[in-house]
Amino acid sequence: MQLIPPMTMMDFFGKSQGVWFIQRTVHNFDTSADESGESNVIIDVLTRDDPRVLEVCQQQNIAPDKVSGGASFMWQDNLDNTTPNQNYAAILIDIPDPTNPKTGKFLRNRGYVEGIPVIGVYNFADDGVLTIETEYETNQGQERCWFINDHFRVRVMTVQMINGVKQMAYCSERRCVSDSILEKMVEQNRLRLSANGSSVALK
Repeated sequence: MQLIPPMTMMDFFGKSQGVWFIQRTVHNFDTSADESGESNVIIDVLTRDDPRVLEVCQQQNIAPDKVSGGASFMWQDNLDNTTPNQNYAAILIDIPDPTNPKTGKFLRNRGYVEGIPVIGVYNFADDGVLTIETEYETNQGQERCWFINDHFRVRVMTVQMINGVKQMAYCSERRCVSDSILEKMVEQNRLRLSANGSSVALK
């Protein structure tokens, strides 16, 4: 099945909804050692009238009618079955450009690099690669993310200061599928193999 990449932020949120297993490698270009690790991120799509979306709008003085919706992100250690810690959660809301939905701004109630509310800008390339630019108080962050298929995506991030790049990270992310989705995928593959076998036999 051919991948149809998301071209708007709300489509991106919808395609990202669920639990993802993340394998990351972080290169630090200052005095810190390089890092690697594994974790999960839980993503839920939020409607434009969700109280969490409205709260971020109020905090940052944004009119709710400019917002298309949002998403919540919660992180946890891999194989951790406990409820995710809300202190590591973030709310991101989408403000699309009314003339071009492939571009826009987003609001976060807390940033990746500095734990403060931030405003960033984004755009989707024609091939579906999402680029996000975020200005912090002392850093500038850039993130690119794209789907390889519906259940695997890649993220590359850089953090830059005035004197140069401070950090670069690479993440490969695999969707944690439920048993029902897994059974459906197996059945689709079985049907595809069966159809291919029939085509070969006809030749």
